[in-house]
Amino acid sequence: MQRMTGLDAAFLSLETPTNHMHVIGVAVLDPSTAPDGFSFDSIKTRIGERLERIPPFRRRVVDVPFGIYHPLWVEDPNFDLDYHVRRIGLPSPGGPAELVELTGDIAGRQLDRSRPLWEMWVVDGLESGNLAVIAKIHHAAIDGASAVELMANLFDLSVDAGPEPTPLEAWHPDRLPSDLRTTVGAMFSMASHPLRMAKAVRNVARSATRVTRRIRLDSVRGGVPFSSPRVSFNGSLTAHRRVAFSTVALDDVKLVKNAFGVTVNDVVLALCTGAFRRYLEQGGELPDKPLVATIPATVRTEDQRGDMGNRLSAMITELPTHLEDPVAQLFAARDVMIGAKQVHEELDDNMLQELTELVTPAFFMPIARFYTSSRLADWHRPIHNLVVSNVPGPPFPLYLAGAKLVSINPLGPIADGCGINVTVMSYLDTVSFGLIACRELAPRVGDIADAVPDALADLVKAAAAR
Repeated sequence: MQRMTGLDAAFLSLETPTNHMHVIGVAVLDPSTAPDGFSFDSIKTRIGERLERIPPFRRRVVDVPFGIYHPLWVEDPNFDLDYHVRRIGLPSPGGPAELVELTGDIAGRQLDRSRPLWEMWVVDGLESGNLAVIAKIHHAAIDGASAVELMANLFDLSVDAGPEPTPLEAWHPDRLPSDLRTTVGAMFSMASHPLRMAKAVRNVARSATRVTRRIRLDSVRGGVPFSSPRVSFNGSLTAHRRVAFSTVALDDVKLVKNAFGVTVNDVVLALCTGAFRRYLEQGGELPDKPLVATIPATVRTEDQRGDMGNRLSAMITELPTHLEDPVAQLFAARDVMIGAKQVHEELDDNMLQELTELVTPAFFMPIARFYTSSRLADWHRPIHNLVVSNVPGPPFPLYLAGAKLVSINPLGPIADGCGINVTVMSYLDTVSFGLIACRELAPRVGDIADAVPDALADLVKAAAAR
């Protein structure tokens, strides 16, 4: 039994019937590499063998009465692997269009809070002869970095994983605590609130002073919240989701990076800029100012590697969609991102964690529900236009129960006012873009994904001309 951190609890508290706070990974596997054959049962068996190494798969949430403090993670006494691992067939012809449609349908459904917060759908019927796995897990349990750690615990580095290592400590189900016990425990945990509040306020004040000094003295320029132009995908969400995928060659991304002396992340932001410019032009709504994007940033230390949950901060930057030239877009995105990083360096890494520790579900949940039900996101200027998350993936092949991982597409959550999330992940020699959007706010999200390779082609052509 473990107390949930304030940041993890915030992801739970901010969830509403239309604001889903889960993340998704869509993996395509080649079953022909499994030496002893590959099936739905072999995946389920492998997950069962690895449960000791994947705590989020075993733990369910137990709320504190009236939301007076953060919930508990409890080893589920009624754990049922058959509930979590499910099998489904892809409609004919089993191509990419059918896979993204199925993924969007699964993404639009909330997880059951009375069970561990994950589901895994094994998908048969792909036209390629491969299998797909759609894994859905709540953001309260993992962030991008811990998702990669989870993959490392579930996947193997070779076809033959060898004998299963002896777990350091076998997991045992907990008895669900009574309301009295959770309330008393919460009261003891809250006893240190005044001291933590004073520390958090002090750290916020120090960070604000440092940021102000950096901006004033060094003329740093980063993205600014609430400076976002309103576009069609900024508004109140429905429960429906639509997803799209795009994959480009990592060598082409590196070619552009080396030709222009920028980073891989700069190139990723430039590709998003080019793709969104095309999308907005096609819709006749291209603004004359840049889009504002939030970039999640990990603050996980070396000592925290292997821990699940969230260790996050965020940077605010711009996507210069108002610029037409792709090279100008690349350098403008780079320059603003440099400023965003400089501002972020002045923030205390633990500031978000400290602040969320002090805000209880009893405060977060009513605000989230009022904001959603009143559709305030349709009226005020957007805080930001979209979220772009770049997660480095493994450069070596992975295997699940002997089946080789062919591709992996990640999907993050969206929220009221910000109806599109772009999550990027590298694997082997590819870079995959996963886009998820509110179906009603961005019905053409597939057009954005389709424009990513075109945006890269423009930059590769420009690099060759240098």
